[in-house]
Amino acid sequence: MKWFKIDEVPAGDKPFIKKVKAGSKSICLVSFESKLYATAARCPHAGADMSEGLCVRRMIVCPYHRYTYNLETGKGGEGQNDFIATYPVEVRDDGVYIGVPSFWDKIVGK
Repeated sequence: MKWFKIDEVPAGDKPFIKKVKAGSKSICLVSFESKLYATAARCPHAGADMSEGLCVRRMIVCPYHRYTYNLETGKGGEGQNDFIATYPVEVRDDGVYIGVPSFWDKIVGK
């Protein structure tokens, strides 16, 4: 897994949803209840930009069709039968990092 430092993280505890870059990958960074989450930036259903959605009860809501996805697991809401990718987030002394697995990591299950 490769870790990327995210420079454009808003300061403070105020909730936000923001699209960021982790290497060449677009990621949706979400601050909800003082915790950071990272998910895929696009909705698998309609391709919407998830950073334009909203967050309710640890679920990110797609701005197009209101599909919901769990911020921790990426699992879609009841009856959706889909999911979005989630990524680990670490807050370190020098900033916020998002871990992006390589293709090989996915194959060997790391």
